[in-house]
Amino acid sequence: MELNIGKNIKRFRKSAGLTQEKLAHKVDLTLRYFQHVESGTGIPTIMTLMKIAKALGRNIKDFF
Repeated sequence: MELNIGKNIKRFRKSAGLTQEKLAHKVDLTLRYFQHVESGTGIPTIMTLMKIAKALGRNIKDFF
């Protein structure tokens, strides 16, 4: 089973009209780290996913 967490975050971020930079700043992440999360090369912690979900008005389960 392949997880597309980064792709789902990207989809929700774009639908919210946010740039990577704006969302990274909003959840207190470096742009570089956030880019890794979206591309799937970085594995975010549950706490990071919770922050991103809250900033996007989503539930963490929406990323899975």
